Amino acid sequence: MKRAGLLLLGAVPLVVAATVYASTAPTSEVDGKAQGRTGPTAAPRTSVARTPAVRTPAVRTPAAVTQAVGTPTARKPAARPASLADPGKKELAQQLVASAENSTLDWRAAYAYIEDIDDGQGYTAGLIGFCTGTHDLLTLVQAYTEEHPGNGLARYLPALRAVDGTDSHAGLDPGFTAAWKAEAARPAFRRAQDEQRDRLYFDPAVRRAEEDGLGVLGQFIYYDAMVYHGPGQSPTSFGGIRAAALRRAATPARGGSEKTYLAEFLDVRRAAMTALHPGTDTSRVDTEQRRFLNEGNLRLATPLEWKVYGQTYKVP
Repeated sequence: MKRAGLLLLGAVPLVVAATVYASTAPTSEVDGKAQGRTGPTAAPRTSVARTPAVRTPAVRTPAAVTQAVGTPTARKPAARPASLADPGKKELAQQLVASAENSTLDWRAAYAYIEDIDDGQGYTAGLIGFCTGTHDLLTLVQAYTEEHPGNGLARYLPALRAVDGTDSHAGLDPGFTAAWKAEAARPAFRRAQDEQRDRLYFDPAVRRAEEDGLGVLGQFIYYDAMVYHGPGQSPTSFGGIRAAALRRAATPARGGSEKTYLAEFLDVRRAAMTALHPGTDTSRVDTEQRRFLNEGNLRLATPLEWKVYGQTYKVP
């Protein structure tokens, strides 16, 4: 769950219709953020070892092989479907999320972001709004400290464990925000944020979307919903939203229309957003994702133009 961009910072309103251009530089489920979450953990797959049958191959001369199978014909490998995980599309995904999360296309500028936006989830910080009240910020700092003991955030781990699941700042003020910003200047902490973003949100969203037979736009729609709502099965979490959409329409993997299913998913998601926060701005759905869907841009092909919170963004 997020800040409505940075439009809440200092209660300074956005300038409507400002146009922002992208830089040319290259980015078991549990309840969602509003309910607290622990992040998905991928269960390892196990395989059963099999002893291959021993066969004695027939001996063939080259001539006999040619007579049996003929001259092999070169075939072009089947084209791999486009994926949001492709580098260019992944960069675009981070720009789209940043336009809604931080009111910018420069998503890398958000590593040092930290603020309590009075949404009941404590401090919201970093790339995709890790929260002190929703476990993912604690998960990030724990993982980072395991690899980099003695970092500037490690001393706050006891307090982060104590406030997890609440909006309390107990043990965090007054130094935590400054420590976060200082640590965000370190490449290792920025990499740690990237890794947790991918592990908790990006990779699970793309994997589920591909299983549902969705193209790049559908994969992004899942990813943005995962970031905002968190994974899980409650009605306002990603899993619950998907389950409700499935009751309305079939996914392409189940023989349904991709556009029809995504339209239903966005309808359910919009309702979940307003259920969580009555009166919240839903333009990240209305004038961003639904615009792309209405245009039939299921591959999320550029150039793109959209609006979030009344502000216009363009990616050439």
